[in-house]
Amino acid sequence: MARIGVINISDGRDYVHDGIAQFILDNEDKLVAALTVAGHEVVRGRAPVSTNTLATSVAREVAAQDVDLTILHYCVWAFPHFTMLAAGATTSPLVLLANTDPVQPGMVGMLAGGGALDQIGRRHNRLWGDPDSAEVIAQIGTLAKAAGAVSALRGSTFGRIGGRPMGMNTAVANTDQWQRIFGVDVEEIDQWEIVRRAELADAGEKAKGREWFERHATVHYDGKNLTPEKLELQIGSYLAMRELIDEWNLDFTGIKGQPELTQYFATMDIAEALLNDPYDWNGPKEPMVCATEADMDGALTMQIMKHLSGTPVLFADVRHYHGDRDIWDLCNSGQHATWYAARSDDPAENLAKVNLYPEVFFFPAGGASVQHIAAPGQMTLGRLTRNDGKYRLQLMLGEFETYDDETTQALMKMSTPEWPHAWARLDAPGELFLSKFGANHIHAIPGDHRAELRAVCELLDITLDEFAR
Repeated sequence: MARIGVINISDGRDYVHDGIAQFILDNEDKLVAALTVAGHEVVRGRAPVSTNTLATSVAREVAAQDVDLTILHYCVWAFPHFTMLAAGATTSPLVLLANTDPVQPGMVGMLAGGGALDQIGRRHNRLWGDPDSAEVIAQIGTLAKAAGAVSALRGSTFGRIGGRPMGMNTAVANTDQWQRIFGVDVEEIDQWEIVRRAELADAGEKAKGREWFERHATVHYDGKNLTPEKLELQIGSYLAMRELIDEWNLDFTGIKGQPELTQYFATMDIAEALLNDPYDWNGPKEPMVCATEADMDGALTMQIMKHLSGTPVLFADVRHYHGDRDIWDLCNSGQHATWYAARSDDPAENLAKVNLYPEVFFFPAGGASVQHIAAPGQMTLGRLTRNDGKYRLQLMLGEFETYDDETTQALMKMSTPEWPHAWARLDAPGELFLSKFGANHIHAIPGDHRAELRAVCELLDITLDEFAR
């Protein structure tokens, strides 16, 4: 969850403030307790703001705690310039929260302060209700999660391994634009580092990884495109990426892969799937976003989604639209994290549904593709795309579905059965999606996270392009 600052704004007249100070603190206690129960870390201002000097000093103290979101809390009438001074002393997103007590005019104070912020163009959100209202706390939580995701981007580093893949312009972003909008730096690393390090990787670790897959998944060796040696080379590629991440302090990554590695070395399917998974053969770990085809906007979308959901993020091509069923085949080599096979934190449960197949003719260097069918459930799908150079988030709700074995096999054989598939029913007409969606790649997380992503767009000042029926 997020770190939230709470600052109470009061009346500037001593004789008034003295009579309402305890009322303010009682309401603050309710708000802080409710936020804490909801899982947030709360940083309280040391005193209600009743003077201009307190407005600045209290806000600076709260801001110094690196909060993701600051709540200016109005239980009573509050001098509007205190809002302006406090807002000027913090750079985090602001929420103005007013109670609805009929005796104390907190709502009036919020409107006066909010109007003043409007005049100078300072963005903020406004909420109202009892400080321990479940609805209010949920609304704050949505804004706080969005603010936390945006805050986590700033100062982070994306590692791009290789350049533009196969002429794919949608996979390449402007690094200056990334710094300006998202606060993200880009470290360029040559793919030769994967080749060099994979071959030097610890032989014992490569063997452990291979045995882990053989023990829990179904490995279809064919003696040519997929051999134990080739699988260990792919596992070595994963170990190489872990080294690069540690050495360069990378926060999220993308690997070009095609065509050089997939023609002459090995596919990156194992490395990409394992990086996105919350585990490997050594136990649980933090999922590390890795986008195939070095897709920068894809990786950025995934990083935001990961911060919001706390789960691995699915990366896929929009491979095919089955118009007769109104479902989409979301499929892309081995990029799908194995977590999506069963959505379990137990890797054995997921890998029991995973096949490692010899790669197909697209990738003559061989290696294993990581094949499974994504487990069913509600999903939030979307992607950051650019229209005339300006960022937008294209967003929709959907459902992943599963079918009987006969239907599943028939659907897979229509495209590439050796690759992972997610059968998606989108809350958007096929004609709208195909006419408007700005890339061939799409990303998804479990549950309905549209409210948080709408808030992310507002915080980043980018366009929201939401699809619905």
